[in-house]
Amino acid sequence: MTKARIPPWTWIIPLLGWLLLGARAGGLAHPLLAAARGVVLVGCVRAAVHHAEVVARRVGEPFGTLLLALAVTSMEVALIVSLSLKGEATLARDTVFATIMLILNGMVGLCLLLGASRHREQHFSLYGVSATLAAIAAISVITLVLPNTTTTAPGPYYSTGQLAFVGIVSLVLYGVFVLVQTVRHRDYFLPQVELRDAEPEQAGKAAKGRHVATSGLLALAALGGVILLAKSLGPALERGVAAIGAPEALVGVIVAAIVLLPESLAAIHAARADRLQTSLNLALGSAMASIGLTIPAVAAVSIATHWQLALGIGPKETVLLALSLLTAALSLGTGRTTVLQGAVHLVILGVFLFTAVVP
Repeated sequence: MTKARIPPWTWIIPLLGWLLLGARAGGLAHPLLAAARGVVLVGCVRAAVHHAEVVARRVGEPFGTLLLALAVTSMEVALIVSLSLKGEATLARDTVFATIMLILNGMVGLCLLLGASRHREQHFSLYGVSATLAAIAAISVITLVLPNTTTTAPGPYYSTGQLAFVGIVSLVLYGVFVLVQTVRHRDYFLPQVELRDAEPEQAGKAAKGRHVATSGLLALAALGGVILLAKSLGPALERGVAAIGAPEALVGVIVAAIVLLPESLAAIHAARADRLQTSLNLALGSAMASIGLTIPAVAAVSIATHWQLALGIGPKETVLLALSLLTAALSLGTGRTTVLQGAVHLVILGVFLFTAVVP
């Protein structure tokens, strides 16, 4: 039996990313260095996905996808909070809304389309997906739509008391979701057909003990590199958005897309391997984590620093959110999917991206 080895590129690229960040912190500024950070960022994403999959195979479902979602969302929260403290009152709202749209339409759409293209029709556990969609619908409307209708404070803002209450509700709902996913009804989130052939056995042999712990640490290092590299490219990103005359909300879309890259690649890989349940666990769990952890964090920072946080989305965004939730409920409401469902989701994604640039 050969000893499991960590591919050298999966630690060299994150190390290079941190070295580039150190050079930037030391005052070295050059267009080539900025371009190098962009290239290395993509490599860090691939490294993070590799190590996350190693850990996920070891701990099993649904814990593996939950760990990846928590790790990525924690980094997302840190990025949003750090940028919001510079006075970006709407960045948290724009990023959370963009995350929901990219997940429900982009990540889910690609997984359904690519998975069904290879396997014709795919199946998943309906109970877990339905329960997660119900939680996503409730928490997204409470955090992004309800602020426009309350009267204690003018929309799109919550009053301090309302913001604290919504932050607690979001955290509690996410906590209940994790409890159901990992303890009370874990079977709802497991693949319908348990694979007992050589593949899981080989995966288990390939990822044990010290190798798994090392992959976990390298995954965190790669994810941290992704977030900090994205943050370092933020000023250039804002200038580029302004140069093309696009709305500032496009910055939130791009930030969300960068943060979701590791999870998106892992979900698509699972769907193409006919593990749609894993893909949906990862995609929908990421949406829950994004709202359930980001909103309480930014709410706490807003209350502590007296920084005004805008949460309510506009009429156009409300229509797109409602359409996305309705489409997801219908397309994932049978326990089986084809390319048609994936195409519908991707069309809605295209509309969202187009109207983000041309409102």
